[in-house]
Amino acid sequence: MTTPVAGAELTAELRRGLDTLVGDLPGRSGDLAFDEPWELRAFALVVAAYEAGGYPWGEFQQALIASIRQWEESPAATRAPWSYYEHWVRAFEAVLGERGTVDRDAVEVRTCDVLATPKNRNHHEPHYEPIAVDPARTTSIPEAP
Repeated sequence: MTTPVAGAELTAELRRGLDTLVGDLPGRSGDLAFDEPWELRAFALVVAAYEAGGYPWGEFQQALIASIRQWEESPAATRAPWSYYEHWVRAFEAVLGERGTVDRDAVEVRTCDVLATPKNRNHHEPHYEPIAVDPARTTSIPEAP
């Protein structure tokens, strides 16, 4: 039986493993920082799926390279602005789609639904507390007896 690792040691151990896995990501101010909350979520999803045995890391790296190459080779006048983590999302979708883990059509439908949601619904802001899907619909959680 193994003894649980103390919190700080676990965090340091996970950080070393993550640093080894992802290498030199483009950082801001010399640190692994994210400009938007969704970038952190994309990063975390990719790493968590890999760690759960969802795919080999090299497969994701190749999909990421392919996404970036496709962006670089597209005409400058028609390509979207540069976003490193958008390429993470595209590579992640490609890997999961090729493996049959997710249905690409279902992802596309859900993406269109999310993008059609008005910005004033706050879906672009981080939420650290549970929130109602619709502000007009709230439910209370019954207290434990």
